[in-house]
Amino acid sequence: MTAIIVSDLSVRLGGNPVLSGVDLTVEAGEWLTVIGPNGAGKSTLLHAMAGLIPATGTVSWNGGGLDGLSRRQRSQRVAVVPQHPVVPPGITVFDYVLLGRTPHIPPLGRESHRDLAIVTRVCERLDLLGFASRHLDTLSGGERQRAFLARALAQLEGAPDTVLLLDEPTSALDIGHQQEVLELVDTLRVDAGFTVVSTMHELSIAGEYADRLVLLAAGGVVAVGSPAQVLTQPLLSEHYGAHIEVIDTASGPVVVPVRPRPASD
Repeated sequence: MTAIIVSDLSVRLGGNPVLSGVDLTVEAGEWLTVIGPNGAGKSTLLHAMAGLIPATGTVSWNGGGLDGLSRRQRSQRVAVVPQHPVVPPGITVFDYVLLGRTPHIPPLGRESHRDLAIVTRVCERLDLLGFASRHLDTLSGGERQRAFLARALAQLEGAPDTVLLLDEPTSALDIGHQQEVLELVDTLRVDAGFTVVSTMHELSIAGEYADRLVLLAAGGVVAVGSPAQVLTQPLLSEHYGAHIEVIDTASGPVVVPVRPRPASD
């Protein structure tokens, strides 16, 4: 079953073209990761798919368009974890995760016992109950990233055909916390049955976790396929302008930067 169909998607920001004629599909339950050099339009693509910025073309979610959903209905089905989430000053971890239930709370209403139970369950699932009363800004990078995921999971709880959009989920994390966060996302994806679309800079790690990769360059899709099909030396050298080698391993392709050899006399 196809969860998302993006057709001829184009975005202009400040009068400048950022995305042009993007076509792609995402299967239900799949993890699709968008890679590409800086300025390729990766974050813009995620935001356009979520309907957060103006775009032309169409984005179909499980057979229906975003235009057919209210903002509240859309937020119940699609959660976005941005690269740099806005964190209200002085907010506790529990209250931050509880913000994810906002689309499910009636206007002028307040959280129900069910909402509180969902947040407690999500915090327990992500090993955050011990931090529930801590201020979010006192946590380590890896702990904060778990809190950001927890808010998104609380937002999607109880809705069908849900999609999690992650913009650089491992940004500024060390290798240990990168693995921790991505393993968690993959486990939750399988357990909860949601679809994941992410952007990533770390090519080797992206190839380890994604079912498919999309290589974006200059605002357009230049390659789509398995990690082995996309993480190739010719493609990456051409579109990143980098000197690299690709090594095949049991976990998938590993992209290694190499220094260019000086021209011989």
